[in-house]
Amino acid sequence: MANAPSTSKIGFIQALTACVFWGLMPVYFKLLQSVDPLEIVAHRIVWSVPLLLIILYFRKSLASLWAAMVNRKLRWAMFASACLIGANWLIYVWAVHNDHILAASLGYFISPLVSVFMGKIFLGEPLSRTKWLAIAIAVAGVSVLAVQALDTLWISLALAASWSSYGLVRKIADIGPIVGLTAETGMLFLPFTLFLVWITFGMPVSSSTQHLGDGWGISLLLIGGSFVTAIPLLLFAAAVKKMTLSAIGLLNYLAPTIQFLVGVFVYDEPMTLSHVVCFLLIWISLALYSTDSYRTGKAARKPQPT
Repeated sequence: MANAPSTSKIGFIQALTACVFWGLMPVYFKLLQSVDPLEIVAHRIVWSVPLLLIILYFRKSLASLWAAMVNRKLRWAMFASACLIGANWLIYVWAVHNDHILAASLGYFISPLVSVFMGKIFLGEPLSRTKWLAIAIAVAGVSVLAVQALDTLWISLALAASWSSYGLVRKIADIGPIVGLTAETGMLFLPFTLFLVWITFGMPVSSSTQHLGDGWGISLLLIGGSFVTAIPLLLFAAAVKKMTLSAIGLLNYLAPTIQFLVGVFVYDEPMTLSHVVCFLLIWISLALYSTDSYRTGKAARKPQPT
C-alpha cells in the first residue's frame, strides 16, 4: 500500500508532461510556417511509422500489431480511425498556420462533450440531467461564437467532430493506444511516402514553401514530428494505468487551456466579446460535466451493502 501514492504521483507527472506537450504544439507547428500543412502531416505520419515499430519491438508488441492487421473488422476500424486522425491533424496544422489557435483550442474544449453525446447516440450510454445541462450550455456557447466568429467556427466544430469520432472508433475497436496508432499511420504510410517523393523530386523548386532537405533546421523539425506524436502518447498511455479516470479527465482540459493562452499571449490572436462569452460558457459546461463524472465515479467505487 505504501507504493500506491508514489505510483499515482509518477502517473500525474507523466500525464501532466503529455498535456504540456500537446498544449505547446502550436509553437512547434509555427516553426514550420514555411512548409505546407499537408506536407507537415505527411512527414508526421511517415516518420512516425519506423519510430512506433521500434517502440513496439522493445515492448514485444509486434505480434499484437500483426493480429490487428489480419483481423478484417479491426482493419476496417483502423482505416476509419486513420482517415479521422489524418483529417484532424491537417485541420489543426492549417488552423495554427493561419492564426486560428483560439478556434483550434475551442474545438478540443468541445470534443469531450461531443464524445458524451456520441456515446449516448451510438453506444446507448446513459446521460444524467447534469450532463444534458452541460451539453446545452456548450451549445449556447457555440451559438454565441457564431454571431461574431462564424468564419472560424467551422475549425472548432471540425476538430471536435473528427476527434470525437476518432475516439468513438477507438473505443469500439479492441486495440491498444500504441498498437492502434502504429496500425493507423501504417495504413497511411505508402500513399504519403509517394506524395513526399513526388513533391520533393517531381515538383519544381518553389520560393513559397520548403521541403525536407532545404535546410537542416526544417528537416529536423519535419522528422521530429514523429517524436512530438509518439512521446506524449506514450506518457499518457502509461499515466492512464496509474491514475483515476476522473483525474485523467480533468487533465485533458489542460492542453487546450495552454493552447488558448499561447494563442492570446504569445501570438496575439484577437479576443472578441463572443470569444469571452463562449469560452466562459464552455468552461462552466466542462465544470458541470467533470463534477458529475467525479460524483458518478465515486458512487460506483463506494462499497455496496451485502
